Amino acid sequence: MIAIPPDLEHVIDEAWEATKDVPGYLVENEARFLGVLAALVPAKGAIVEIGSFRGRSTVMLAKVASHYGLGPIVAIDPHNSPILLPSGGEASSFDDFRSSIRSAGIEQHVEPRVAYSKDVSPSWNRPIRLLWIDGDHSYGGAKADYDGFLPHVVPNGVIALHDSLSTFDGPIRVFVEEMLRSDKFGPAGFVHSIAWSQFRPADGPAFKSQREKLARRAARLIPFVEDARELRGLEKIRYKLNRSRVPRFPLTYGAWAEQLDARPRS
Repeated sequence: MIAIPPDLEHVIDEAWEATKDVPGYLVENEARFLGVLAALVPAKGAIVEIGSFRGRSTVMLAKVASHYGLGPIVAIDPHNSPILLPSGGEASSFDDFRSSIRSAGIEQHVEPRVAYSKDVSPSWNRPIRLLWIDGDHSYGGAKADYDGFLPHVVPNGVIALHDSLSTFDGPIRVFVEEMLRSDKFGPAGFVHSIAWSQFRPADGPAFKSQREKLARRAARLIPFVEDARELRGLEKIRYKLNRSRVPRFPLTYGAWAEQLDARPRS
């Protein structure tokens, strides 16, 4: 059984205080969930973040990881995304990122990689306990992030993807097609727009019914987003109705620990 640190609630609260004013798109319950994953995932290895922008999720992860001595956060981002920085040219979010982690007092607990993940993954050789994918949300981008680092995720580690319940095709397709439909994964779910699943190559088939139940609901969203068109009118209403049927609520710390330490059902 995963031991929940007695000070976890206090640590998450403090981490959120340091995170909340950092610019970014991670809402509070998503940020807190990332902190819980950093603290409770029952595996050894690095925490890898793909997509840092100005450091909102980096700060949350690093505050928790540094408190529990879990090693630095490897933060991979070219910091020149034309989507997040539409002005183009020499625009970069790296100075803001460095300012965020410096202000939070966790600069020494972050290992920045100013690069695209596809340029980092070929030479990556370290085990990963938590892979946080929040970079290119196109299907090609999210799939490349997943494929590039999956070989290094250790058993009982977790992969989480941001914006899986937003109108992007990448995160939801990778989650449904590569994770929920794979017997290499075990417990899975959503928190707000984060999709997550635990890598369980030894006993993943025992969780198949749970994954299939979630996949049936989540897969209904894919036809609405797979061609990256803007949803309007009735189609937008139908998308939101299907999304409302996907369970995506936060759990208590104890419930998360039970999920990550779940035993296959007989």
